[in-house]
Amino acid sequence: MLARAGDLLLPPIPMSEPAAPPPTGHNPDLLAAIPLSARCVLEIGCGHGALGLAYRARNPRVRYLGVDVDAAQAAIAATRLNEVAVADIEANPFPFGRDLRPDCIVYGDVLEHLRDPFALLARHLEILAPDGIIALSVPNLEHWSIAARLLAGTWDYEEEGLLDRTHLRWFTRTNLEAGLRRLGLAIHRCEPRIFDAPAADHFTETIAPALNALGVDASAYRERAQALQYVVRAGREARAPMILAASMLDPIGGVSHVRILYPMAALGSDPATRVQVYANGDAIDPPDPETPHIFILHRASMLGREGRTMLRSLLAQGWVIVTDFDDHPDYFEAMRRPGQLGFLGVHAVQTTTPALAEILARRNPEVAVFANAVPSLRGVHNFAAPDRLTLFFGALNREEDWRPLLGALNAAAKIAGARLHFRIVHDQALFDALETPHKDFTPVCDHETYLTLLGGCEISLMPLADTPFNRAKSDLKFLEASACRVMSLASRMVYGGSIADGRTGLLFDSAEALRERLLRLVAMPELARQIADAARAHVATSRMLAYQVPERLAWYRALWERRGALTALLMERLAAHAERDLPEDDPADMPAAGRSAPEYPPPIPRETAPFGSG
Repeated sequence: MLARAGDLLLPPIPMSEPAAPPPTGHNPDLLAAIPLSARCVLEIGCGHGALGLAYRARNPRVRYLGVDVDAAQAAIAATRLNEVAVADIEANPFPFGRDLRPDCIVYGDVLEHLRDPFALLARHLEILAPDGIIALSVPNLEHWSIAARLLAGTWDYEEEGLLDRTHLRWFTRTNLEAGLRRLGLAIHRCEPRIFDAPAADHFTETIAPALNALGVDASAYRERAQALQYVVRAGREARAPMILAASMLDPIGGVSHVRILYPMAALGSDPATRVQVYANGDAIDPPDPETPHIFILHRASMLGREGRTMLRSLLAQGWVIVTDFDDHPDYFEAMRRPGQLGFLGVHAVQTTTPALAEILARRNPEVAVFANAVPSLRGVHNFAAPDRLTLFFGALNREEDWRPLLGALNAAAKIAGARLHFRIVHDQALFDALETPHKDFTPVCDHETYLTLLGGCEISLMPLADTPFNRAKSDLKFLEASACRVMSLASRMVYGGSIADGRTGLLFDSAEALRERLLRLVAMPELARQIADAARAHVATSRMLAYQVPERLAWYRALWERRGALTALLMERLAAHAERDLPEDDPADMPAAGRSAPEYPPPIPRETAPFGSG
């Protein structure tokens, strides 16, 4: 059965795990290797479907097909994937027919179980989409533990792992890459999975005299011996690479996750894109000058001599520099100070809403809007108690927004009694002001904890007063709640543009309206669940990070192509503002891209995130 979400028919994302047998886990590195822009994925050896389930939570629009020889496992996978075939893939290479054109074919620890793995890969290349890739993982024969067993004379097959008794083929990085190249494939990435590097180091140091006697470079051997597995992405043609690097704020309130960590992970699913995120104080690796390279500064104020030194270094190394800013800059003291270069000293700016884009374009005309989006639909863990609803509120510095509504909240709490519980995160003042014993509090926490607490509730309260600061905010909290199947009870400010009132959330424009809607939900909890399901389907249809990947990558590549003109405009802005904004420095010190860089400067100066995410 298909569930309608807007105008798109979506296969249902399972709401809970099958009861039995228990599912196996998935390889997160292999998951990250599947392009999020894929329209059709074919997984060979899908098992219980855990990998496909995780991928579909990130890209619900995908058609995800699985093949497995085990009928019992395939039956579970069929509850998680779009279609599943039971087949011996070497005897029947095309169980879905030859007309299928997958964008990605996945082999997760499969090739080692086949009689002729490269022959099967050659057959599957016949149906791979022209610009498609294969993503695979294989165990590494050179792992130190195998050498240790051979030396000790204790080679014994096991039920699973490196010495799985069903393995028919063995791979090293060298013979794997050679086999793929013989098929005419270009290798985009070959990345090791390392789980116990100290053990590999100790083993290498122990046998170093023997390695030296044999003429084997110990450092090279250590690198090969550390990898338990390799994860490989390959395609018919080499792709022009690009480097995306970013700084990030300390991860307080989730703002770094939403604007940097999650988007960078999504962009890294593109096989040609290499991503790197730098925390405060990290040294930045100089880029390959021949490869397009973009540096994203997260809410950087770039104040004073330290900020100017940082920009000089980035420009000298040839970076195209982008500032990511997702709140009204006039409410950040550092962004109002003379001499800050966070906007005029960069090539471009990216932000979250058209309202913010209009504000930021006055500071730098090169602005792109990438609306906030969610990286994944989360597992559902709410609506378990039919006689109680839990209302969630989690934000920083929102007293101006909730204070006018406090009387309505307390009135509803008094009427509802034990049927209405409050879960407050971050805001001690609101927790203390609620006149009910049915409440719990969590101080400022990491983003994963925040989302877990949110996912255990049924209603998310999202009040925003009509202020200049709030008018520039995004609908992030609606997206996060909907991804957890939590119903949004929100102000019309901001959320009125995203929520279909009565269908994907409930809106209020007064304290009395809030009280009335909250009590209606307490009396009709099934209404909250119905609306929450619709909101989750809406987000699955249109507000996933996966759907932004092509647009973001295209914009970054376009910036790189225009870097000469953009750098000239940047220098003009610096010169025009030199006397007023840069009294301690000469804009001539800002070199054109490509000059040799000075010694690397101190950490990027940036504003603490006082307003949290959303």
